Amino acid sequence: MMKECSFQASKKQCLTALSSAMLLVIPFSVLSAPANVKTVVNRSESPKFGAEELLLPYIFSTDSMGVNIGVGTMISGYGQEQMTIGGTVYGGDVSYGIGAGVWNYKLPKTERFFLSVQGFLGYYPEQKAYAGGGLDYIPANTALPGSNDSSNEDFLQADGSSNWWDIKLEYTLPIGATRDSGEVTYELTRGLLTSAPTGGEIWNPLESGATVAILRQFNRYESYEFEDSLLDGTIHAVELGLLYDNTDFSVNPSMGSSQYLSISHDAGWFDSENEWTFIQFEASKYFSFGSSDYASQRILALNFWTGYSPTWELEYNNLGARKVVNGAPYSEGATLGGFYRMRGYDNKRFHDKASIYGTAEYRYTFKNNPIENINWLKFLRLDWFQLVGFVEAGRVGESYTADELLTDLKFDYGLSLRALTAGIVVRLDVAQSEEGTNAWVMVDHPF
Repeated sequence: MMKECSFQASKKQCLTALSSAMLLVIPFSVLSAPANVKTVVNRSESPKFGAEELLLPYIFSTDSMGVNIGVGTMISGYGQEQMTIGGTVYGGDVSYGIGAGVWNYKLPKTERFFLSVQGFLGYYPEQKAYAGGGLDYIPANTALPGSNDSSNEDFLQADGSSNWWDIKLEYTLPIGATRDSGEVTYELTRGLLTSAPTGGEIWNPLESGATVAILRQFNRYESYEFEDSLLDGTIHAVELGLLYDNTDFSVNPSMGSSQYLSISHDAGWFDSENEWTFIQFEASKYFSFGSSDYASQRILALNFWTGYSPTWELEYNNLGARKVVNGAPYSEGATLGGFYRMRGYDNKRFHDKASIYGTAEYRYTFKNNPIENINWLKFLRLDWFQLVGFVEAGRVGESYTADELLTDLKFDYGLSLRALTAGIVVRLDVAQSEEGTNAWVMVDHPF
């Protein structure tokens, strides 16, 4: 029997935490804010002319996937200074994955248009989805799967595929720090900014920081292979957004702020069954406390994010049971849990019509680099280690009201070890919540 999954199941990566170790070597930046400042990073420790290259074999193991072995590679600055090319492949007894991408390719005969294309094909045993509220009517006295009051035991689980590909076009506005060029250049020594900051001192898009407009088309397919049926779902959506990054160093900010506003829409094209719309807003603020005896940087980083799906509705039957119609998919809409928001909870653990989220991180960058003089590790181009403590709070709800979203919030806390390697931040986060402990290995700061 074949059934199609109306909740439009999809994930950006596999659901188990450490299986994302493959991302250590390729900047799948779509997992964070889709738009970013176009940067050229020059390390004083690297040759003045030449690309940054990294080739890294890796191994990881999870309860569901077993042992997997893979290799990843990236090269930045080859052909175009701001462009990055990367790829990875891994495999185990059942699971496998292969991904590749090109980021920030400047279109010929243009100064401000940048194209990025990336994709991933993967097969995972026992992948989870805290979803199903759009499949069947849920009794009135039962929480919708993935809602704020739902059980963490209420999920779909089966072997299956999770495939996606994105294409995005970005335009750097000719104002502020990018008035004369589509990208900004940072000079680093030991991973710290030595050139002039691109923003942070005044909030004025016309004078400071970089403003980037984005048009993104993204596609997801996911399947769940149960013994007697197949659930699968597809999305083909478009996102239009605007980023204003007014930080001193967008890769590792120590002062300033950033804001991102976007709207996403799936018109039910091709084999995508549902029509939905989702609006999101994100803001971050950074405060520097300078250096100390053991730290080169001490930074307080704050982040706020909220999202709303105006098309999301509940449909009732004659018994009062309800199901979700025209809602943004659980992996793309008002969703919390996983790599970037509410890290103490499973990936995409909570989702609903609306969401709110806030976090604070204290980032302590060590002066001492214990591997700096180890010759056989110099290929990592590792400039610093950073210890981070963080707390998070968030909630999803059926309405966008203070009574709904500011009561019964979920909380977690944790520690993170981060490093700047070849101009890219990588991190290992460990977070604790009321539902357990999670560990995540990922590229880039969460904000």
